[in-house]
Amino acid sequence: MSILGTRVVRTEDPRLLTSGATYVDDLRDPALIGAAHLTFVRSPLAHGRVTGIDADAARAEPGVVAVLTAADLDDVPPPVPDGAEGAAAMGEPLLAGDTVRFVGEPVAIVVTDERYQGEDAAELVSVDYEPLTAVVDLDDALAGDTLLFPAAGTNVAATGGAPEDDSAFADCEVVVRRTIVNQRLAAAPMEVRGAAAAYDGERITLWASTQNAQQARDGAVGRLGDDNLRIITPDVGGGFGAKIGVDRETILTGWVAKRLGRPMRWTETRSENMVAMTHGRAQRHQITIGGDRAGHIQAYRLDIVQDCGAYPGISTFLPQLTMLMASGTYDFPSVQCSFQAVLTNKTVVAAYRGAGRPEATAAVERAVDLYAAEIGMDPAEVRKLNVVTPDKFPYTTPGGAVYDNGEYVAALDKVQAAAGYDDLRAEQRRRREAGEVRQLGIGVSSYVEITALDATEGETARLVVHGDGTVTVYTGTSPHGQGHATSWAMLVSDELGVPMDAITVLHGDTDAIPKGGGTMGSRSLQLGGTAVHQAAVEVREKGKHLAAEALEANEDDLVLDTDSGLWQVAGTPEIGLTWADLARRAGDEGLVADVRFTMEQSSFPFGAHVAVVEVDVETGMARLLRHVTVDDAGRVLNPILAEGQRHGGIAQGAAQALYEEVAYDADGNPQNTTFADYAFVTAAELPSFELVTMETPTKLNPLGAKGIGEAGSIGSTPAVQNAVVDAVSHLGVRHIDMPTTPRRVWQAISETTAGAVQ
Repeated sequence: MSILGTRVVRTEDPRLLTSGATYVDDLRDPALIGAAHLTFVRSPLAHGRVTGIDADAARAEPGVVAVLTAADLDDVPPPVPDGAEGAAAMGEPLLAGDTVRFVGEPVAIVVTDERYQGEDAAELVSVDYEPLTAVVDLDDALAGDTLLFPAAGTNVAATGGAPEDDSAFADCEVVVRRTIVNQRLAAAPMEVRGAAAAYDGERITLWASTQNAQQARDGAVGRLGDDNLRIITPDVGGGFGAKIGVDRETILTGWVAKRLGRPMRWTETRSENMVAMTHGRAQRHQITIGGDRAGHIQAYRLDIVQDCGAYPGISTFLPQLTMLMASGTYDFPSVQCSFQAVLTNKTVVAAYRGAGRPEATAAVERAVDLYAAEIGMDPAEVRKLNVVTPDKFPYTTPGGAVYDNGEYVAALDKVQAAAGYDDLRAEQRRRREAGEVRQLGIGVSSYVEITALDATEGETARLVVHGDGTVTVYTGTSPHGQGHATSWAMLVSDELGVPMDAITVLHGDTDAIPKGGGTMGSRSLQLGGTAVHQAAVEVREKGKHLAAEALEANEDDLVLDTDSGLWQVAGTPEIGLTWADLARRAGDEGLVADVRFTMEQSSFPFGAHVAVVEVDVETGMARLLRHVTVDDAGRVLNPILAEGQRHGGIAQGAAQALYEEVAYDADGNPQNTTFADYAFVTAAELPSFELVTMETPTKLNPLGAKGIGEAGSIGSTPAVQNAVVDAVSHLGVRHIDMPTTPRRVWQAISETTAGAVQ
């Protein structure tokens, strides 16, 4: 009987819960014996000119090995900007040289024998700054009165899309316009960033907390001048997009190890992580939506301003993803989009769970709710009138995305039924009529997302059956909580009949796995898992051939008993060969299969969420009471793992709607750099999520699977935000920007003419 689709308990957990994971900071590799420690001197200014650095006092401290600045990076190639339009001057340096551009930017490195010595010595490095005007507001950035890179002549790193065409809205009975904010967030993984490095005189080995060792290697090679660089990824305690690739501190750890000829370690503090690790989201949206009073939407426009932070990085790509997914699940006759990506004196923005797609969904789902409120129609019914119907798949959106399949109305129907939608609306009416202090809000969202963006590049897998019957799987994916050891073992066990505890899954070593894509963009199962599946199929075919030779039988007469893992001639169960037998016959390397699996296009999971909140109209406090979701990611391999991904995503999405925001003052100083002042969500603020199952398999891969890792964070944010607005909409409130904090809710109520509680 197949184990695929069954609730197999995670095989990773016993180690994680007993001996614990081995993160970068826990490494005890012999190559790291005697390692020194890096501490970064970081800028206290958002924008300033570096006029001098005096490190003599620091160098005189006990345990200080060296103090290094940008002037020492004479053997490092200059930075290359990523995605900037003709702005060669916008590249991010490894260490700030003449100018600092955000609070937390590294200016110097203090190398010490012991970690604790580094912080004390770093405080003695005297850096003279000439303050420059900080560019914090997006309109100031666009105006360009102060430039982060004067040589570039602009703060705009990239633009795209179409100019506004008002004719699309000319025949609309109703047109609603609104500027909304998708605020800046901190990724805040459990494990902060860290690296370790050793140089043996010929090559650098770099251990890094990254989501993809191969991309990290490729990103570091050019800066380190070591084409033979080896990257090893141990356990990673969360990434959420912010650990894609390699950052400057990790590269510098390898550079210092080579420069000083001594192993190096670096682990940041949580406060460093909050200001120096890339942030997410940070988009401002101008939305325009129009249609008739019967609920038929005719035109939608989304104009995006992306806050890149101090350097372009991949943030110029994020609004392009937002434009690609701008129309969401809807069959709008007209869709227009544009974007501007601008630099500000804030931490760099990069991918964060969903990366551009949650922003698109948040915009269109708020737009649909605003339109529904304007015409006085139930927001769920408006959605059902306008979503793409099943007969139109594969469906090409105005943005050029090709949706493989979808059942959008069915998802809405399912989630409404599970939530008891009609009863919720009845309770809402009762509370409003009674004038209760705690009002009920019901928020709905319908979403679709793109997963496996690099489908045509695919993913690698290598499977080896050894002479003792055990199996090793080498995967190009790179887990950081997703449960790949369990999933990949399930796929192999199901195909070969080898017990799961005899299967070892290896990842994240560029020597053992030179090619791979890592884990991000909800790509792993549909690409990496299918590659493992196909490798198992190839091994099975090879095993069948070897068994036929050994048993002197026709291949068509052979059967594999997947319960016992024995190859047998049909009808003669007393004679059989084990995988160990066949692996020994295959030679010294065992039975081997190497696979790269590609898909012809990306897949498009979808779903619908209903959030129920309670808002105290006297204080503005909003509390999430229930969250009901349908998240359809095609065929589910292991419900336990899928549910875990959904839970995590919903929590993060709800947290964005209610609590989280990275804040800066007018001078570019971050205002919340610890968990004491950044409203990081905990279990105490969340209800038990109600997960409704729905599977619409894709035909793009043999497993029928789509991505699930980001779904919860895409559907939950607009559902919760819509619910908060809905709770006070009878008082005249039409919109509240995220996070919907008590102060913002109270202000929105106070500013309406109907603000007094009846």
